[in-house]
Amino acid sequence: MTRIAMWSGPRNLSTAMMYSFANRTDCAVWDEPFYGPYLKTTGADHPMKDAILAAHPTDAAAVARDCLGPVPEGRGIFYQKHMTHHMVPQIPRDWFAGDITHVFLIRHPARVLASYARKRENPVIGDLGFIEQADLFDQISALQGASPIVVDSSDVRAAPEQTLRALCDAIGIAFEPAMLSWPAGGHRSDGIWAAHWYDSVHRSTGFSGPEGPMPKVAPQFGDLYGSVLPSYTRLQQRAL
Repeated sequence: MTRIAMWSGPRNLSTAMMYSFANRTDCAVWDEPFYGPYLKTTGADHPMKDAILAAHPTDAAAVARDCLGPVPEGRGIFYQKHMTHHMVPQIPRDWFAGDITHVFLIRHPARVLASYARKRENPVIGDLGFIEQADLFDQISALQGASPIVVDSSDVRAAPEQTLRALCDAIGIAFEPAMLSWPAGGHRSDGIWAAHWYDSVHRSTGFSGPEGPMPKVAPQFGDLYGSVLPSYTRLQQRAL
């Protein structure tokens, strides 16, 4: 069996990538398993907080065990969509060294900020996950003795089949053409937060093509942008 931990920040093609893998014939997916433990631990004020805590696991240790547990439905591949900012210090990390392939999905912070601001006002550095993503990359590299795989969402958008073939090859699984599309309307494995965050991807049936010109960073986000850009740039240099 193959377990994949896909590490991303928000507004980063992460749900579309989950749908891509979910449309394989051999893959089960898990949507942000540490969201409940993160909210319980931090008390962060997120949209639909109470509903998330009521509907999803909140025991961080149990979630960590399940990340290395049996693949649901007896499938051969277990794709886990993880948000880097959920991994606060209180969340277990010993499972990182287990039998799991770590992949880092990155996106330019100017694009992330433009997308995030449309859904939630006044993001702070801890909302975006860039610093955490770089730190997790270093920690996993040390634990596994090799650098994790890095894929840039802009490459997926620009050349889906080529990039997904390269990603599957790096993971050690066969590419399936079914990964290039999925049914509209969401997936049964969506977290309850999909009602707030996933409206655009629910209308999609595949990757939406190359992104347009790089958006300008709003003046109020200038310092935030400057703080996270180095973390993105360092990982981008390792992208497939």
